[in-house]
Amino acid sequence: MAGFFGIGDFTKEGPGIEKDAPEKKKFVVFFETFFRNFWKFIPLNLLFFAVSLPLVTNGLAYVGYTHVARNTAREKHSFGVSDFFETIKKNWKQTLILGIINVVILFVIAVDIYFFNMMEGTISIFGLGIALASLVVFSFMKYYMWTLAMTFNFSLGQLFKNSFKFAFLNIKKNILVGVCLLAFYAIVAVIALYLPLPLSIIIALLLIVCVLPGFKCLLIQFCTFDAIRKFIIDPYYEKHPDDDIELRLSLGLSVPEKYLPHDDFEENE
Repeated sequence: MAGFFGIGDFTKEGPGIEKDAPEKKKFVVFFETFFRNFWKFIPLNLLFFAVSLPLVTNGLAYVGYTHVARNTAREKHSFGVSDFFETIKKNWKQTLILGIINVVILFVIAVDIYFFNMMEGTISIFGLGIALASLVVFSFMKYYMWTLAMTFNFSLGQLFKNSFKFAFLNIKKNILVGVCLLAFYAIVAVIALYLPLPLSIIIALLLIVCVLPGFKCLLIQFCTFDAIRKFIIDPYYEKHPDDDIELRLSLGLSVPEKYLPHDDFEENE
């Protein structure tokens, strides 16, 4: 495709949805999609951790998985592992730098939390509150960074600026993602603490390595795409209504009526 979107082949055929099918609740669609693709996600989850292992390369793992999760959430076909590596190849320079910056920011916030937690008095409480608030906002920003990085031709500054805006513009959905992830971590912690060894460690590791990356990335796509469409995609196409028609149709985005497919029926006399 041409101008607006960055990388990614969205024109591959997917299963689609029947025209007259009743609309399901989004959380139902999410879990149906997740469990339908559960086994496809497992090799990707292992790849995610393998690529993330050096830590500074975590940005590469996130952008690769985000592409697969985005196509899956949009009911578009994805080749899984090959798409994972293709996306990394096309975006590695910016996302490698972005991943390193993420690690540095999280390290600084962690040090601040530790430092203020060890102190006493009003300053320590205020500092700890600021550090925790920064952690929450930055966590919300990360829900958008990788999607924006691989979809739009943004500079690093624009990526952080737009991710910061989305942390507040879509705050309800961001909180929902955060609560769901905290619930997942809580389940893992309960299993690790209360089941007998070594079963507890085995199950906890399986959940973290084989389930968490796919669950997290798919959940983020389900909760963030509408906001990105509302505040970035739709305003662009209001100004450029004739751009990327085939791509927009394949993604289920609105297009001018003249581009909509019509069934022509001829009357037999």
